[in-house]
Amino acid sequence: MSESHETVPQAALKARVAELKASGCNMLVDLTCVDFLGFGAGTKNASPAPEGRRYKLVYRLMELDTATGAVKRRVTLDSWVEEQPPVSVMSLFPNADWLEREVWDMFGVTFADRPNMKRILMYPEFVGHPLRKDYPIKKRQPLIGPADGPARERMTAADLRPRLIE
Repeated sequence: MSESHETVPQAALKARVAELKASGCNMLVDLTCVDFLGFGAGTKNASPAPEGRRYKLVYRLMELDTATGAVKRRVTLDSWVEEQPPVSVMSLFPNADWLEREVWDMFGVTFADRPNMKRILMYPEFVGHPLRKDYPIKKRQPLIGPADGPARERMTAADLRPRLIE
């Protein structure tokens, strides 16, 4: 099995993913984001982020032998998010729909051809993107109660017990 790691300019990212798919990478394993805001501040370690960049998208692809289930190759692509939003790879790998929604939900990184993204991990009333480095650590979100009841400030012991739904 071979492994490789590439840093790709944002403008060439979708084309590179398409090339890898054509060359045998048949699975998008993961897509995530890294927030480099304040990285290395106050230390001797410099931030790896290019000037004016904050987010890096990380795509992990795999070539899986469909007959044996053996992994033939793994490829990791990094791409720094520029001023213009990156282009979605959902047309190449349909599972990118959920992964891109997760990146938007947690980090607020939008994709150019994905308008009206909906939250996938957080509830719709949640304000902000919790994995951003500038998200206030002590920020309180409203506790959303059952649909038939009002929002509450605190959970109760009954909230932790499983309920049978008839």
